[in-house]
Amino acid sequence: MVKPYKYDRNVEIMDTTLRDGEQTPAVAYTPEEKLQLAKILLQKLKVDRIEVGSARVSEGEHVGAKNIIEWAASQGMADKVELLGFVDKGKSVDWICAAGGKVINLLTKGSEKHCRIQLGKTPEEHYKEVCEQIDYANSRGLIVNVYLEDWSSGMRDSFQYVFAFVKELEKHNVARVMLPDTLGILTPAEMTRYLEWMITASSKLKYEFHGHNDYGLVTANSLAAVEAGIYGIHTTLNGLGERTGNQTLCEIVACIHDMTDRTINIVEEEIHYTANVVEAITGKKIAANSPIVGSDVFTQTCGVHADGDKKGNLYANDLLPERFSRKRIYALGKTSGKASIDKNLEELGLDLPKDVRDAILSEVIRLGDKKKNITPDDLPFIIAKIVRSPKYSQIKIVDYSVTTKKGESPCASVEIDFNGKILTASASGDGGYDAFVQAVRIAMEEINVTTPSLKDYEVRIPPGGMTDALVETMITWESDVANNQYFNNNDSMLITIGVDSDQMVAAIEATEKMLNHVVSQIDNK
Repeated sequence: MVKPYKYDRNVEIMDTTLRDGEQTPAVAYTPEEKLQLAKILLQKLKVDRIEVGSARVSEGEHVGAKNIIEWAASQGMADKVELLGFVDKGKSVDWICAAGGKVINLLTKGSEKHCRIQLGKTPEEHYKEVCEQIDYANSRGLIVNVYLEDWSSGMRDSFQYVFAFVKELEKHNVARVMLPDTLGILTPAEMTRYLEWMITASSKLKYEFHGHNDYGLVTANSLAAVEAGIYGIHTTLNGLGERTGNQTLCEIVACIHDMTDRTINIVEEEIHYTANVVEAITGKKIAANSPIVGSDVFTQTCGVHADGDKKGNLYANDLLPERFSRKRIYALGKTSGKASIDKNLEELGLDLPKDVRDAILSEVIRLGDKKKNITPDDLPFIIAKIVRSPKYSQIKIVDYSVTTKKGESPCASVEIDFNGKILTASASGDGGYDAFVQAVRIAMEEINVTTPSLKDYEVRIPPGGMTDALVETMITWESDVANNQYFNNNDSMLITIGVDSDQMVAAIEATEKMLNHVVSQIDNK
């Protein structure tokens, strides 16, 4: 194992979301978007450097680069902004200088196959042109970093080519040599071995690793590079990049912090915010289970896990959500237990009796069978439903059918169980629910019960609710009986609530509660 190098313990993070990340299919930034992201990356997230574009791509690219560099210069950070350049007889150097740039990341061939086949040149010809470009860039006042494109293949197939190349680079003023795993083919063992070879070949150069994720090994490879003494790691936010993307910033930052004795300058509390901004600008959604920044990664769904956390944080690791300005969530569903309910009630500041908590758990499990996940935002609806439900039910709507068809009046049929007596009726109405209510009225007339009138009908879903969110239907009923025999304390109004993922089911549940209340009041008089 290579001993950590002569450089200090800190690992530099160079983020290329604005350059390599733009090679993600369907991702293209406007100059203003690039500027705003550059400010967030350097000022809030505190990445060490950013790569913001490629030379000679377009006029828009030039404008975007110039805007960022002007802003960075005003903040004393112009040398933290880098641009990709090519071996093109000085044209990229001139383009970058015209934009006010201070750093060129020169793209060269890191494998003999690329050199001979893609460029059609001998290694010696390529080395010579690269070194001439480095000298010209230096003469224009630019800091020069060198990318060895396809370096991982070069190390596997043509190490003598790579060795000869770095010996040439040693002779020139090169700030950093960047080692890309362009096709994402490395294993951690190879990463460690190849970096040892590079340091042996030239310990004067500062090496950085630029990883891709084709085999899903990029974070493991980056971590191996850090442990072997690499100077810097290249990242993108949310793993943006061509094909499977680049090293995602959040993962390697957490790994360096938790699994090595090296340090980084990244502000962890800003990672989630920055990832969300990049998601919004690019339109590329973060996977729900993406480490650190995914919507589900700090959510416990199993009741056993909630119980273990309640008793001693038994299911928590070093990736505490508070590190990243997030919170632990205990999701509710059919796998929930009492501990999951208690954790959420604690968060709401509620201390409810055991029978109410048991009823809430039963309802969560029932709804969980119909809906994949019950969010904590749904819980107040469920609590309201439980608290307002009658303790004893004489009436049960055992079956119903509601049919709507274009050009025809909606119709409904209903079957009601009243203390073992089955009441049935059918009716039409102005809408599906109106047809259902009319059928209920007809059925209840069989037992000489006149139902109150619907006064108001309100539907709510939790904040941020999706199409499968729980629905709370709150119905206000008004007595139309002269002596107001249906409601308590001479109130003329009754409010009932139904909760379900289906709006019609929620409304029918609220209606059933009204019927039970009406019947109970008649019995008491």
